[in-house]
Amino acid sequence: MARGGTGGPGRFIGDDDYRSSFKEDLESTIDLSTWSMGLDVERLITDIRAQISHSATAEETIQATVRTEVLRKLEEYTKLDGAGVYPASEERLRTVFEALLFPGRVEAVTSIVASHDSLPLGITQLGVAVVGYGGTSGTFSQRLFRKELSTGNEDPVRDAMECMGERHERSGMGRRDQLSMLARRGLRDYSERAILLDKAQAEWRIGQGNPCSRELLSGSGYPRLLMASLKMLSRLIGGHKKFVFVPHAMEERGYLTLGHALQAGEYAIIRTLESDSAYFVERWSYPNEQIREEALAFVRKYCRDILIGLFRSSEHAPPCLFFAHREHVHVAAHIVMADSLIHPRRGFPMLLEVADSSCRGVFGSDSFQGLVQDAYTRAGGKYQYFNERHSRRRET
Repeated sequence: MARGGTGGPGRFIGDDDYRSSFKEDLESTIDLSTWSMGLDVERLITDIRAQISHSATAEETIQATVRTEVLRKLEEYTKLDGAGVYPASEERLRTVFEALLFPGRVEAVTSIVASHDSLPLGITQLGVAVVGYGGTSGTFSQRLFRKELSTGNEDPVRDAMECMGERHERSGMGRRDQLSMLARRGLRDYSERAILLDKAQAEWRIGQGNPCSRELLSGSGYPRLLMASLKMLSRLIGGHKKFVFVPHAMEERGYLTLGHALQAGEYAIIRTLESDSAYFVERWSYPNEQIREEALAFVRKYCRDILIGLFRSSEHAPPCLFFAHREHVHVAAHIVMADSLIHPRRGFPMLLEVADSSCRGVFGSDSFQGLVQDAYTRAGGKYQYFNERHSRRRET
């Protein structure tokens, strides 16, 4: 569960890194005499089958060791009271179905972003849906319009030159467009959690991702969003408490290794969110130390109450990560496991899937792009401003 990675930011890949990962030297890889002419199907099939067989066998050996020597000693390794592996209670799962999920006492919140980015105008649409098994509780949307050039100024030539300079600075030399990232990630994460806290009505709320995401702990580079995020998260963690967050994908391979060592119907409580969040805050480039200290104070006070866990709902499903308040972590684990059993091969909470489908149905890219194209038609058919690559960008 190391936080760093080979070849991470600010670090070049060394020969040992390459050799350790690919089991050969770079010279062998780029030696064209070792390359096949065209698509050598027989060799491809042989190589892939051999590598998969060897890797799967090795992985099973690792999982057996992790299960017997790591999972059974989680409390010893993590120094966290209550860390360990737990079997899901069939009685509690049944109670969750009958008393929480199907009566509508659990709601899920997820979001979607659709965008249009052309030379004269950028539009970002944020859409959020709140869904329970009783139906959609509400849908919410916000649109940001980004314009860099206004008309009617005293010196239009100067304005045009400044506009060109700003556009070049924003997009030149492979730079990330920080304001677009702010809209697509930072505001999206904030709006999901704020709506989950203030607009959802159910006793229990399910969100997507890490509740204290990096976008929120950094404000996506915008201090005012950071302060708003810390205030909102303080109310969610310190006040509501009955929440559980599940990421769509598990990128941390240390957690993934632990998760695959779980048997179907088991969940594990691993650690608190404090150390991972503090590690990020201590290394992020904040505008001043006071802001860093405020973010760190939030982490020390609230992230220690969020526990990180893993669950595996069925034999055919991959493991999932979850985040829940320490006071309700066992109920939270049973809620997401019960909801995941509705689609056992997927092994992911069905309410989040339903919320995602609802979001796409209301705020999907097709309808959004249709409205944009209609507006361009009414403006005189100025389609030359459409960027083909961006017009194919799908909602996320």
